[in-house]
Amino acid sequence: MKVCFLYNAQLHQIPHSLPIALELAARHPDFEVDVAGASHRHLEFARRLAAQYGLAAHIRYLLLERPWIARLRSRLTGELAPKKKQTLTLNACYLSGCDAVVTPERTSLDLRRSGLLPSRTRMIYTGHGAGDRAMAVAPEIHEFDFVFTFGEKLEKRRLDLGLIRPGAYATGVYAKFDWVLAPGGQQTRLFDNDRPTVLYSPHFDTELSSWPAVGWQVLDHFAKSTRYNLVFAPHVRLFEPPSYWKYFAFSRYAKHPHMLIDLGSERSIDMSYTLGADVYLGDVSSQVAEFMLRPRPSVFLNPRGTAWQGDPNYRFWTLGPVLSDIGGLDAALLQAFETHTDYEPRQRAYFEETFGGAGRGEPSSRRGADLMAAYLRRSVVDHDIEPARVGSPEVAAGWGD
Repeated sequence: MKVCFLYNAQLHQIPHSLPIALELAARHPDFEVDVAGASHRHLEFARRLAAQYGLAAHIRYLLLERPWIARLRSRLTGELAPKKKQTLTLNACYLSGCDAVVTPERTSLDLRRSGLLPSRTRMIYTGHGAGDRAMAVAPEIHEFDFVFTFGEKLEKRRLDLGLIRPGAYATGVYAKFDWVLAPGGQQTRLFDNDRPTVLYSPHFDTELSSWPAVGWQVLDHFAKSTRYNLVFAPHVRLFEPPSYWKYFAFSRYAKHPHMLIDLGSERSIDMSYTLGADVYLGDVSSQVAEFMLRPRPSVFLNPRGTAWQGDPNYRFWTLGPVLSDIGGLDAALLQAFETHTDYEPRQRAYFEETFGGAGRGEPSSRRGADLMAAYLRRSVVDHDIEPARVGSPEVAAGWGD
């Protein structure tokens, strides 16, 4: 069987599925595994990730065809994957020859909706990030044939909404942890001093992010701080692509050795900062879930005064103090340290509910590859397994991204 792991978006999505590709190729020799990327950078990053993972697996790396306007836009702006739907259309012939297309994003569903994929080609969704926002239960997830659902919390939400079907999903798989914790991984020290390091990681969605409201105030606050280091590493889509002129806007912080500004390098997606920081400061980014791999103090910014209590999309805001007035930032950070013993049991429970056994013991991608392979074999032999249908289930209406 031929399976394509498709990467037609930003680099940060690759670690969320590539370890599954490596395990599938190594453990199931009856599967031919392709990794198809939208640019040479995608393929170079995938090869480095595979080398760090350290598993001997036969993978074929393919460069996707792209429309000329996408190639030109990439050269002019630095964008990695513009014109995603047009790129999908150009590669429909190749993709329709695969038994399955595995993707960490939902735009690829356009292949099925436009009739470019035959019904026999299964579409498999890994997702990319394990936050609580509504995108985790987006209605179109039910259009995938097989879905990776990280832990019991998300499994229950998706089952209740009719987004996944028994026998067609895997729980407790978070491939990114398998890569980061692989023997070839390494953690570097972020600063050459003994100050606690705060990671400020605002989300890219301007309707939800703390950045438009208080971002510059946060940076100015830490520029004056004699107590903390700061890593400013927002969601990679906030400043995509991270050009020279975008960095230039932050040049006034270059004179502060206790501040690190990263608008979207590979270090901002390989958990260097989530593993290396002592405190998490954020809003709605799913990075906080990965931060809980090792529970530590956390503070959440709510400058919009969102009524978040009891909202499942903001469940992670129960893991530390929530701050509405940026003037109280130092007090909130101190409170996070002093009350961490109160929050730590909640953080550990949250991590378990979010990821199940992922991040501990045997790589979760191994189990994920086995379950996916078993499903694909059944889908060929058992003609009663119908492909998912286009269209949102009524029960999930209104749960948009």
